[in-house]
Amino acid sequence: MFSNRASLLWIIRGFAPLAALAFLLSGCGGGSGAGVTTADTAFCDPADPTTFQDCGTVFVSLTDAEGDFVSYSVDILSLTLTRPGGGSVETLPNATRVDFAQLTELSEIVSAVTLAPGDFNGGTIRVDYGNAEVFVEAGGDIVQAEVVDAHGQPAGIVDLDIQLADRDQLVVTRGRTALLTVDFDLSVSNDVDTTVDPVRVTARPHIVAEVEPVDEKEIRLRGALRSVDLDAGTYSVRVRPWHHHIGDHGEVTVHTTNRTSFEIGDRMLEGQEGLEALASLEAGTLTVAFGTLNVQNREFTAQIVHAGPSVAGDDIDAVYGNVVARTGDRLIVRGAFAVRPDRIARFHRTVIVEVGPGTAVYKIAHRDRLLDEDAISVGQRIVAFGQFADTDAEPVDAVAPDVAPVLDATDGRVRLLVTHLHGTVISVMPGQVNMRLRGIDRLGIDHFDFTGTGMTPELNADPTNYEIATSTLSLDRLVTDKWAKVLGFVTPFGMAPPDFEGRTVIDHRDIPAALGVGWSSTGTAAPFLRMGPDGLVIDLGNPDIDQRHHMLLGRRVVDLFDLPASPVIAPAGEGLRALYGISEPGHIELFKDFDDFLDELALRLGAGDAARSLAAYGIYDETTNTVTTNKVAVHMLPLEE
Repeated sequence: MFSNRASLLWIIRGFAPLAALAFLLSGCGGGSGAGVTTADTAFCDPADPTTFQDCGTVFVSLTDAEGDFVSYSVDILSLTLTRPGGGSVETLPNATRVDFAQLTELSEIVSAVTLAPGDFNGGTIRVDYGNAEVFVEAGGDIVQAEVVDAHGQPAGIVDLDIQLADRDQLVVTRGRTALLTVDFDLSVSNDVDTTVDPVRVTARPHIVAEVEPVDEKEIRLRGALRSVDLDAGTYSVRVRPWHHHIGDHGEVTVHTTNRTSFEIGDRMLEGQEGLEALASLEAGTLTVAFGTLNVQNREFTAQIVHAGPSVAGDDIDAVYGNVVARTGDRLIVRGAFAVRPDRIARFHRTVIVEVGPGTAVYKIAHRDRLLDEDAISVGQRIVAFGQFADTDAEPVDAVAPDVAPVLDATDGRVRLLVTHLHGTVISVMPGQVNMRLRGIDRLGIDHFDFTGTGMTPELNADPTNYEIATSTLSLDRLVTDKWAKVLGFVTPFGMAPPDFEGRTVIDHRDIPAALGVGWSSTGTAAPFLRMGPDGLVIDLGNPDIDQRHHMLLGRRVVDLFDLPASPVIAPAGEGLRALYGISEPGHIELFKDFDDFLDELALRLGAGDAARSLAAYGIYDETTNTVTTNKVAVHMLPLEE
């Protein structure tokens, strides 16, 4: 049997690549990159001050669609962009190791390259699975998976085409900057089999990129400080992505406002005062900015800036993860990501964090409101700063927590991060909602031990009736027995109820839906009951349908055969951004218009191609049994196969 989370990965195995994200962005500053001559542009050389102003800049970022991997670390060796008339440029100066499971809520800028003006219509990304570390939930535990290719052999180096939608090109203009985000949709690019030991992940990686946003995410920019312009309210960094200790991936300028929050070691500052503190730091100090993009002004503006000792791995050890249990001042953190100044950042299933009266505790962006160690309770997502007890060893946590690494944060800091609850609504009352929890962040609820969370043992948090304070948030759209998602912070340890302080409530109507159907290994020539401008309707009576006939709603898996009828997969409304794809082994064709997508799909089916699988993402309306989607992909098997 497959676990709930593993079964989700199973039901969507083999899906074509789809989810993609990109923005048009402008900032300041140049970066590394070679000058390029084209027929329609003047020559520019980034190293030549007399022609530099004629260049443009491309920022490249990576992200992942929300999925079920607890950790998915691979090495990105190269990312090359190509022009329609030929010629290419490398945008990644150094190999970059990334854990894509950590990027489901973020888009990480990995390079900035200066180029001659012109268009780009695609490219290639090289991924090395040789040292991949992949962890999934199975049998109620977090287990490391063996990664193999489509032929069952150990996965190695893979070259993947970067395709843009049919009407899109990445346009680089003089003195301006474009940002291209490449999305690894891990859920639809991997098969997970939990019936074997070790668990096996078959990687069929596909990626796409787009130059207009289908989904918007917060942008994370990590880099070494280069300069600060107090008059302009900006600072520039040399990009050093993820948690790497060395490297220069180009220059980016960050804009700030009078409300930008700065955390620099023990200081929490705002606006100009924070920028002045940043200016006092030495060049090369590590910084991390979390911000948003203003497309019209073409500026990246930071809402939160961390610098120096507040950056994980700068000169202090750090651990990211969720507290799954607490005994005294010992925290058990699962799904942990450890960052150290002297080695590669890596995932651990379990890390023990020790805290005490000397531990500074605070909520993200509120460093000036210090809490005590009792503010850290079960379920809370944290980043803890301290010192690993064994600085030489890298313990294997096969029987964690008994041999898990121990981080001593008794004289360090713990930053409380926004935590995501997933579950169904039990009851709603003014200022409070009670939920049956199914998971917290990326972990299933069975990982959590809520002992000690209540003011008395009888008042310990109960995941089957979890009490969430919502203050003045509107709860009008919540419906009993329906799914909901709540963002916020866990109540301090020993102080429940309520169990959680909700800051954002998302009702079942706005919870993303992922629908997936697969057919036999030879596919089917008749996948749909109907296909037209109003949408697609899958023929659930087709005998070729395999185990994949489900829809994911939050963390709930719905069997399509349990619905009153096959749901309509309807296109997004007029004027909304959308992406529709038709893929085959080694190639994907993308469309922004649903009718164009339908025409090509009908043409291929009529020519004898077979549909192997389908994935659709959007919002499900159970009253009309419709998934309104802005992302659809059909994976085809060409006739000759």
